[in-house]
Amino acid sequence: MSDRNIAMSIAGSDSGGGAGIQADLKTFAAFGIYGTSALTAITAQNTLGVMAVHNIPMDIIESQIDAIVSDIGVDAVKTGMLANSGIIELVAKKAKEHKFHNLVVDPVMVAKGGDRLLEESAIDSMRKVLIPIATIVTPNIPEASALLNKQIDTIEHAREAAVAIVDMGAVSVVVKGGHLSGDAIDIFYDGNQFLEFYAERINTKNTHGTGCTFASAITAGLALGKSIEQAVGDAKTYVTQAIRLSLSIGHGHGPLNHFYKYWA
Repeated sequence: MSDRNIAMSIAGSDSGGGAGIQADLKTFAAFGIYGTSALTAITAQNTLGVMAVHNIPMDIIESQIDAIVSDIGVDAVKTGMLANSGIIELVAKKAKEHKFHNLVVDPVMVAKGGDRLLEESAIDSMRKVLIPIATIVTPNIPEASALLNKQIDTIEHAREAAVAIVDMGAVSVVVKGGHLSGDAIDIFYDGNQFLEFYAERINTKNTHGTGCTFASAITAGLALGKSIEQAVGDAKTYVTQAIRLSLSIGHGHGPLNHFYKYWA
């Protein structure tokens, strides 16, 4: 048994440190959570884009997950970049085998610079094997559109998308509204109620890793025993402040300031 709450990220590595596993571990630490990881891919990446991707062999992904669960344990798990159907199906199998009871699925499809991180053919696997076992799914507007093969242009469309994703089997969903116009309004739905989480839109280009950070902040909240709604609300507050105090690093989209409380 551990004297700390434990969260694991199953995701890709961002060599630039702004997104992926690196962002997840920073976020876990900011919430006082001990973070562990299972790498699914290595990316050569910076604030300008993704230069190269190497998917980790599936037996190594499986061994990483087993190694963490068998010794350290997990209170909550977050998935990020799962590049193909084989990796998605493996992660879903391990989630069932190890009985992950707090599973946050961030359906990562495209990097901030527009580079594809999920094979088109894998979207169906995401729908059929991973979303149905998720505690919460955290798509942005383009990801929700891809999952449903439907254009989403309004808050009402986002609500309809939330219902459709829960109908796939997920316990809950939060459709992030950052790609819509106006204030950044995220739509939460758990099969019974809708909640809207508001934040003002901050004028900055430094938003690299926002989706990873939001999902891992929710994961941290669940690891601490918070309700899903409270975890989402706290994550929204944390991400908004991390964007407001974001870091101007590199020549493209800079990262959030995950440790703004300590070195803003």
